[in-house]
Amino acid sequence: MNEKQRLESQNVQTENPADKKSEKDYSKYFQGVYVPPSLQDAKKRGKEEVQYHKDFAIPDEFRGMGEGRKFLIRTYGCQMNEHDTEVMAGIFMALGYTHTENVEDANVILLNTCAIRENAENKVFGELGHLKALKREKPDLLLGVCGCMSQEESVVNRILQKHPFVDMIFGTHNIHRLPNLLNEAYLSKEMVIEVWSKEGDVIENLPKVRKGNTKAWVNIMYGCDKFCTYCIVPYTRGKERSRRLEDIIQEVRHLAAQGYKEVTLLGQNVNAYGKDLENIKYGLGDLMEEISKIDIPRIRFTTSHPRDFDDHLIEILAKGGNLMDHIHLPVQSGSTDVLKIMARKYSREQYLELVSKIKTAIPNVSLTTDIIVGYPNETDEQFEETMSLYREVGFDTAYTYIYSPREGTPAAKMEDNVPMEVKKERLQRLNSLVNEMSAQKMLALQGQIVEVLVEGESKKNPDVLAGYTTKNKLVNFRGPKSVIGQIVKVKITDAKTWSLNGEMVTEAESVEVI
Repeated sequence: MNEKQRLESQNVQTENPADKKSEKDYSKYFQGVYVPPSLQDAKKRGKEEVQYHKDFAIPDEFRGMGEGRKFLIRTYGCQMNEHDTEVMAGIFMALGYTHTENVEDANVILLNTCAIRENAENKVFGELGHLKALKREKPDLLLGVCGCMSQEESVVNRILQKHPFVDMIFGTHNIHRLPNLLNEAYLSKEMVIEVWSKEGDVIENLPKVRKGNTKAWVNIMYGCDKFCTYCIVPYTRGKERSRRLEDIIQEVRHLAAQGYKEVTLLGQNVNAYGKDLENIKYGLGDLMEEISKIDIPRIRFTTSHPRDFDDHLIEILAKGGNLMDHIHLPVQSGSTDVLKIMARKYSREQYLELVSKIKTAIPNVSLTTDIIVGYPNETDEQFEETMSLYREVGFDTAYTYIYSPREGTPAAKMEDNVPMEVKKERLQRLNSLVNEMSAQKMLALQGQIVEVLVEGESKKNPDVLAGYTTKNKLVNFRGPKSVIGQIVKVKITDAKTWSLNGEMVTEAESVEVI
């Protein structure tokens, strides 16, 4: 039974959505298949809906589908999207496709999208505009939109109305069905749409084509239950679903055996790991302790939420070893009143108390963060609280953003009453502070010897190598290409605002590494 037959068996509308003109008709098309984000419904999440599937396999009837065909995936957004792209690339390769970076050569192009900010969506729609001409020249080209944007009803409606040349749309929960979706797109003259509003299952043994052989992402959980008022992620990624411990450990051990030097544990709210597991009390701290015993030189995790950063996790991280001394800890605002409107469920004081605990246990820790400016009702005084918190914590750097309303979130219903010129002025002031403190942190490393995991050639100069320190700082230096993929010692000779220059040193020259 193909997808069209499956929908018909469920009495779901399957006629060509591109022929429909009204919003009412679009909503009929999605009946039973696609449900727009609902705060009320999303908060009624139950554990019984998630299923665990151990053995993903390519159906026999689809093997060889990609012979003589090439695929290209454009990725937008977070590390989770990057990892999803690795999985989709793995599925493509298992189907017999080969990879290309040239749109002219591609037989299938997927845009793996991000919905967290308006700018990310604009980039995707701009790219669709560019690809329209290519699709006209190559009618057999399959063009698909997937990822978080696909989980938004307004986005799908916009594609239907303005970009009917798109061949397929699928969401974040059904990546494992890519072979079926491709097959349906080849056979159908209609746009293939499969966006599940049900919670995603946990699918193990998905093929992956990882970017490089030095650093690897490992998903440990999916989704988020925090429902910050500005954030679309709980709707586009679903509820928190943890992978089983044994599956994570097996994947990390396999990466160690392949010679990977760094693993980053991923989750939309990574330190909520284990909270949904039944009949077991097991958290991120326990998982980090277990993984620290595996022969991987560097272990990281991202992204954490202050509410779930418990004392046990701090205790485990303080042991050091292959657990890195860099923590990304999004604060979003330094004002308790703004944090309350954001539904972050912690105060300025509680965040600072957590930072104090971390710094006491890990004195040389590097802290980075995320900050939103211009949130609805944010006053000048509240923005100044963000500035003062940034100085007090002493962050190494931050990702800073102007507030962008996302349709379907509670914040989108609030009056966006901070003028854009005020938002831009606040962002400029905050970025000046971020730059100033980043430069200070970098300058403190001048003359020091650091350990650098060499990732490859510098993007700006092929004669220069580039890599990252334990604290995730970029270092450029000259050295033999043979050290790519290795951890080497580098003496810092020149500190810049966002990167460091250095000279590779021998073991004999190395005295103290920081």
